Amino acid sequence: MPFPPSRVDDPSARKPTISKKHEIVIFSSTAIALYGYDQGMMSMINTNRSYLRTMGIAESSPVVGIIVSIYYLGCAVGAVVASIWADRKGRKPSISACLVTGMVGNILMFIAGLSPSGSDPWGGAAMAFMMAGRVILGLGVGGIDAVIPVYSSELSKDGARGRALAQEFQMNIFGLLMAFSINLGVTVALGKDNQWAWRIPIVVMQAFPILLISIINKLPETPRWFISKERKQDARKALVDLHGEVKAEDMLDELHRAHQEESEENISYIDMLWPSGGQFHPTMLTVMCQVNQALTGYGAVSVYGPQIFELLGFGVRDAEYVTLGNYISYFLMMTLAWMTIDVLGRRKLMVWGSVGLASCFALLTLFGGLSVDVSHVSILAVEILGSVTLFIATAIFGICWLATVWLIPTEIYPTGARAQGSSVSVILWGLCNFAITLLTPIMFNNLKYWLFLVFAATNAFAGWWTWQYSPETGGRSFEENQEFFVSAQTDESWAVRNVDGGKFLNMPRKDTVDAEGGKGSRAETTPLLASPTET
Repeated sequence: MPFPPSRVDDPSARKPTISKKHEIVIFSSTAIALYGYDQGMMSMINTNRSYLRTMGIAESSPVVGIIVSIYYLGCAVGAVVASIWADRKGRKPSISACLVTGMVGNILMFIAGLSPSGSDPWGGAAMAFMMAGRVILGLGVGGIDAVIPVYSSELSKDGARGRALAQEFQMNIFGLLMAFSINLGVTVALGKDNQWAWRIPIVVMQAFPILLISIINKLPETPRWFISKERKQDARKALVDLHGEVKAEDMLDELHRAHQEESEENISYIDMLWPSGGQFHPTMLTVMCQVNQALTGYGAVSVYGPQIFELLGFGVRDAEYVTLGNYISYFLMMTLAWMTIDVLGRRKLMVWGSVGLASCFALLTLFGGLSVDVSHVSILAVEILGSVTLFIATAIFGICWLATVWLIPTEIYPTGARAQGSSVSVILWGLCNFAITLLTPIMFNNLKYWLFLVFAATNAFAGWWTWQYSPETGGRSFEENQEFFVSAQTDESWAVRNVDGGKFLNMPRKDTVDAEGGKGSRAETTPLLASPTET
């Protein structure tokens, strides 16, 4: 029991040892870890010989990439369904439905081709179960990825939204690291010809949704959603649960006023996707954020990590060990992400991140060429230099690109469109990663180390587009960020330097924020997860 019974004569003992604020952060972080776990899980399953025999495919077959990538199509559909459900029925019911869906998909993957002998008595049915499981798992995880950032951001204060989400995405990398470690451990112990070396990592994934479902009922629905459905008493109860009676009434009135101001405009997907719609500009920013993140190439590095290191000259097992080291570094370096995202801002991190990634991939092209085409060069030297460069590139991606593109959509839409905006983000994430993970094995087989040069070029484009068109959304209230799009329409330009005199090129100065208190209503700048000592 998380909160054991206390003695009647000891009122202080009745207080839970974990605050509601920390319960929400732990819950959201664990949910985000689901996505990372799948990436780490599939990276070694793809090379398991028992798995390939069960599916009836060769390691170099493009079907390997199709099985991986079809998951992302499920994610795209799941994001739409979950966001609609989140707006109609609530953030929590939507998350619960996604968790159950993910469990069903995971079970289908686990039992695909299952037999005592490890041979494949299922014929083509094994492939059908695996594909269906991948799609259904994607429906659940895609929905979680759409709703969790909304749930988290609606319960975070403006000055710490980036920190909160970056901490959650550090858990995403923990999920990736956990999956790969389990995968590597059972592969070393059982070998690549044993069916349990790939089934065990799949079924372990069930621990995440089981844990999350067991604690979700203890967490609050967001007061903003209750207000949007005119359930004022439920919103008050949630606020009292979070902050106590004294603060709840003031915060409730402020949230209600903010909702009345926003409710005059009914926002639909047409408003977001049609060029004349009021939310078209922020939607295009959301779309390009995900496109540019995909162009960094790190969807391929996460899913096909061992194969990437093999391009630098490592043997199969050495490549797997070095990949594990890269993921450990990745997880640790994510600490810098949540330390810097609310200090340096989203825009600066992404631009300089693209510069760093383009440089690293250009170097990796050189090292790959030396490893494959130049016989008198020391392979050990190339392996060391290439590994250091790829470790640095992975750290740069984690610090600069992983969390930022998920945070921006939660900061640029009004409350009525925030879940829809996040769903658009997940849809594009799913489609882009579907393309990347589908094409990467083909590019491995045809381009070899020249694949790195492709990623260098795509990173250069991502950095240029971000510098040109992506505003700085950090340190501002939701309403202040929406002012950028109003000004862009008035100034007839989407280029950030031309909008409102370049005001959104950088984070707002602290003295300006303190003096003005934010131009939006206090309801959107009040820290819903503030501790009792904060005001």
